Amino acid sequence: MKAQDRKPVYVCPPCDSDCHMNSYEKSGVCDVCHMELTTEASLEKIKKAKMKIAFYLQSGVEVLDFAGPMEVFAYAGYEVFTVSKTKEPILSQGILKVTPDYSIQDAPKSDILAFFGGYAANAYRDNDVIDWVKAQTDVDFYFSVCTGAFVLAEAGILEGKTATTFHGQLDDFENRYPNVNVKRGVRFVDNGTVITTAGVSAGIDGALHMVAKLEGLEKAKAVAFYMEYDKWKPGEGLLLTKENPYKNN
Repeated sequence: MKAQDRKPVYVCPPCDSDCHMNSYEKSGVCDVCHMELTTEASLEKIKKAKMKIAFYLQSGVEVLDFAGPMEVFAYAGYEVFTVSKTKEPILSQGILKVTPDYSIQDAPKSDILAFFGGYAANAYRDNDVIDWVKAQTDVDFYFSVCTGAFVLAEAGILEGKTATTFHGQLDDFENRYPNVNVKRGVRFVDNGTVITTAGVSAGIDGALHMVAKLEGLEKAKAVAFYMEYDKWKPGEGLLLTKENPYKNN
């Protein structure tokens, strides 16, 4: 049989579940995770084009601030790795011990750089950390949850832009960074290449929005379904870009 006569084999995209080993003769959705099936050839392209996301974690970081978006991005098939000032273990909320994959000295290039709340001052008041953030000039997108926005503001990334943060820190954020247009009462703010979210659970909304923005609304819906996160309402945020916020829709 000639190669062009062979029927394509459909498989599940990377989703960190065993169902990615299943194969199907027809297009559709995976029986297990309900993600849209793709061909084996397309899967290889997906693997090669996998976006890399650096999660900067400081000691005291809020568990759900980073764990929620981490679940979203990991299930969506992105490559997530953790960075901290050093490779020494950090303690999240005095409960969870996390050993960073990299320090700011050896962290590889990322497509998306993310920051989170919970003792964020340990990051934004550290000159070494801020200098490292400023040096990441080839990042495609910046993402923050809760008071992680303070890191972006301190590094000048939010200068002249609109942003939000944890509701309990909005006044302090506004006073500290007068050149940032601080928005209240929104789950997230999308400036195009910079997305900031409100506190804790809002990070999940922001991460789903980014997946929908980069991969399409159906992909984000599949992730939300897998997570049983029925709170998510697509577009429930402040979108400051003129283009269609959701790819291929």
